[in-house]
Amino acid sequence: MLKLCGFAVSNYYNKVKFALLEKGVAFEEKLVWTDRSPDLLERSPLGKVPFFETDQGIICESQVMMEYLEDAYPEKPLLPSDPFAAAKVRELVAFMELHLELVARELYAEAFFGGKVSDEVKERTQKLLKRNAKGFARLAKFSPFVAGADFTMADCAGLVHLPLVSMASKAIYGEDVLADLPVREYTKMLGERSAAQRVNADRKANQELMAARKKGA
Repeated sequence: MLKLCGFAVSNYYNKVKFALLEKGVAFEEKLVWTDRSPDLLERSPLGKVPFFETDQGIICESQVMMEYLEDAYPEKPLLPSDPFAAAKVRELVAFMELHLELVARELYAEAFFGGKVSDEVKERTQKLLKRNAKGFARLAKFSPFVAGADFTMADCAGLVHLPLVSMASKAIYGEDVLADLPVREYTKMLGERSAAQRVNADRKANQELMAARKKGA
């Protein structure tokens, strides 16, 4: 059986898990911490999660995993059949990850984990986030889903990434860079889906496990 490896605090792990649940794919979860052990590096070249264990071997990188699911389990697609529409969905995923989440990630150490981020990084990141949020607003539909009328893999990304961008920017700057967009209403709508409820419940449980693990370290 397909195994999803990683831990449920990871937003990229949860993106893939959301897709698996929405598509109805049978899978097992295998708890793997990012300890950079030789065993992990054998399965994930950079010691990152998530990754799949399949009968044919390992697949890493969350978006590659998403594309694999579309090819291997086409019965309930998360991409439109029209090539242009499918490309627009992929465009949204890439934009959210490259230009919003990965930029905001510079702030996570201070926003979420009690660390410190330099003023230089904060200033640079704020400029990028403000600019990129405007660009995202030109692409996103929120009608009601982020790519339009239908649920797609872009919503698997939207559920897990957009709230983090909002929370991190608000924690550091006192303002949500996505405040002009209906992100709160959108994520609330997605949160009513049974798959999203399981993802969120498992994430909270894994946060408690991670906290206990750090205390015991």
